Amino acid sequence: MNHPGHPNATSGLGRHPTASLSPSTEPQSTPGAGQTGQAQDPATKTGGLAAHCRWFFCCHCCARASYSPEETELDDKKGPQNEPVTVPHATTPNEPAIGDSGDSIDPFSVLSVEFLGVDNGAAHHTNEYEGPGLVVRRGQPFDLRILLNRPFDLDKDVLSIQLTTGEYPQVNKGTEVLLHPSSSLPAREWGAYVKEVNHRHLILSLSSPPDCIVGRYKIDIGPETEVCGYRSSTTHVYVLFNPWCCDDAVYLEDEEEKKEYVLNETGLIYYGTQHQIGSRGWNFGQFEEGVLRACFDLLDRSGMPVTGRHNPVSVSRVVSAMVNCQDDRGVLEGNWSGDYILGTPPTAWNGSVAILRQYSKTGIPVRYGQCWVFSAVVTTVMRCLGIPCRSVTNFASAHDTDTSLTVDVYFDEDEKPIARLNGDSVWNFHVWNDCWMKRPDLPEGCGGWQAIDATPQETSAGSFQCGPASINAIKDGMVFLPYDTPFVFAEVNSDRIFWLRKTTGETERLNTERHAIGHNISTKAVGLNQRQDVTQLYKHSEGSQDERIAVELACKHGSRADFFTASNPSEVTVHVKTDERAVMGNDVIMSVVLQNLAESSRQVCLTLQVQVMYYTGVCSTMCKREKFKVNLDPKKEHTVDLQLNRSEYLDLLKEQCGLLCYVTGRVVETKQPIACHHSFRLCVPRLHISCTRSTEVGKEVEAVIEFTNPLPRTLQAVELRIEGPGLHSERLAKIGNVGPGEKLQWRETFKPVRPGLRKLIGSLSCTQLTQVHGEAEVEVIESTNGV
Repeated sequence: MNHPGHPNATSGLGRHPTASLSPSTEPQSTPGAGQTGQAQDPATKTGGLAAHCRWFFCCHCCARASYSPEETELDDKKGPQNEPVTVPHATTPNEPAIGDSGDSIDPFSVLSVEFLGVDNGAAHHTNEYEGPGLVVRRGQPFDLRILLNRPFDLDKDVLSIQLTTGEYPQVNKGTEVLLHPSSSLPAREWGAYVKEVNHRHLILSLSSPPDCIVGRYKIDIGPETEVCGYRSSTTHVYVLFNPWCCDDAVYLEDEEEKKEYVLNETGLIYYGTQHQIGSRGWNFGQFEEGVLRACFDLLDRSGMPVTGRHNPVSVSRVVSAMVNCQDDRGVLEGNWSGDYILGTPPTAWNGSVAILRQYSKTGIPVRYGQCWVFSAVVTTVMRCLGIPCRSVTNFASAHDTDTSLTVDVYFDEDEKPIARLNGDSVWNFHVWNDCWMKRPDLPEGCGGWQAIDATPQETSAGSFQCGPASINAIKDGMVFLPYDTPFVFAEVNSDRIFWLRKTTGETERLNTERHAIGHNISTKAVGLNQRQDVTQLYKHSEGSQDERIAVELACKHGSRADFFTASNPSEVTVHVKTDERAVMGNDVIMSVVLQNLAESSRQVCLTLQVQVMYYTGVCSTMCKREKFKVNLDPKKEHTVDLQLNRSEYLDLLKEQCGLLCYVTGRVVETKQPIACHHSFRLCVPRLHISCTRSTEVGKEVEAVIEFTNPLPRTLQAVELRIEGPGLHSERLAKIGNVGPGEKLQWRETFKPVRPGLRKLIGSLSCTQLTQVHGEAEVEVIESTNGV
């Protein structure tokens, strides 16, 4: 396991243009030379174009209707949330006068460009984004409302539109586009169309290709030839991937899946062991203020060329590299040491929003993350950019360090594990991501879900990144396909081999476990707060002919292609069971179950060893070691119960630590070696959060958070964090100490800002106890008093 360090971070390179708002009513023109009054525009009267275009704002992000050309910095906090900010139109001394009759002197100029935020947001499924201005999706038209200094003549006036993105726009690179309105919008191309003309107002419809560059575009709109000091009006629009467009590489057909994997702001992340699966809520918060900006900052800081941002394969690979900071100025610094005094413990985070905001503001990696935090931030970034994505947990997840596609465990002749040789490990659980896209670079059938992993484990092409690896390719053992398919295949379908290393240096194979790796691969179900098992997407049924063919094909391309041979069947089998409901702070019973398959009696000499193990599979302190002999009757099963007292493990466990039990030994009569492996964790109680089930926007609500200390010792320096998208920004409460058996009760108030079914998510952390969390759902309706 490689644990990333903290590189020296430098300031960000991202572009941060400032949005300003056009007024919600038409701005008055500045009088020119000889002008004595100002005319009232008929379009502002009842029944005019303003009424037709639903000239109101649903939220402060829709009210960010236009950008002043003088402004160069984005300020998402400008102006009250539900009020437009008025910015006077800048004019030149020679701007033509507008007479009482509406007549004017040529040429025309653009006074303002307004976003039709409500309509565009609904059509593009972007109405939830807070703060950045207009957000649309590629391959789909969007409309702008343009105000001119005089009536527009369709037969004589020529409108020019220029779209640019990146630092040095070029037409031949696709980063600069020049348009003139045509009679209709073209398919799969950039285009412009004057949809409606009403006196001095135009509705201009723009279209983009389904494979255009994703990013922040500057749009200049004005007369074809600018003369006499007239200038165009400038605005900015974010263009994202479009899972609703059938020609986009990220197109996802099922509507409910799009709601889950693109629009859902909260989710569940699974952890624990294959027999003890736990879940925790997470605030992805991809629509929260500042998150979209942070996502594009991330791409800028990666050094990724703007021209490559049309391809979801390239974008996802860069995201997998940039969410960790192992070898770049990425988002999160990983830490598995247990010492988090310089940052936030990984188990304390409830969401991605605070992490991404901090990173965008400082450009310095945020401390600290572990696999589920890396994965959750990736989910936020990908959904924010428009790529369908989900967090996925693999239980008994292998970490193959030598590309052998096997997990090798070595013991010495005293049956003790040899730490220096046991570089491979099996994580109790590991969390990565699936993202949905076409793969034209791979053979047919390899599109769909792709695995990417931002947790820094092994390098890929010199960087700590992983994927996208086709899940279909992984399932069939096609490890020769990019990217990082062998590594992900080993995580879900490698064999675990136990070895005895003799003092002579020779090795003897003790046992091969064919079905030890990759169990209960889990993600949140579509539309439900339930676990969905997606193991069948990653691998064929264990023990099936297709599964063995896939393993053999993969191993032929591993570093030990000549080694894959079947082991002899065992006369005596052994496995270990523990109570899945065992609670932290109690004694634990371990049951060693042996079965004699032979026709005669057998005596078995066994050694049981219990070690503290981090969830990454790295072993720490030995807490119990016991030898025993068992006589087995023919064709019979026998169980030996061994007790692990709390005094033997309680002082040794830290944060996510579990317990690993090895059983090794031999059958006396046949000298057949025995080896098996069992890991388990001890449960902790959940955080209980209670509040009203239904409320409305702007109405204050109180939540009560409760927890009882299950340990026979004091919890020290307890901290409580709570947040929820559209409900509550992250808040930290320092509780102090909580005594043995003591009940903690904390009250928190919040005011919802967005309607919909929302989640309030909380976590409790301290040195002695982690992974304590809970959540509550709140149905928020629009305010009944106009708030």
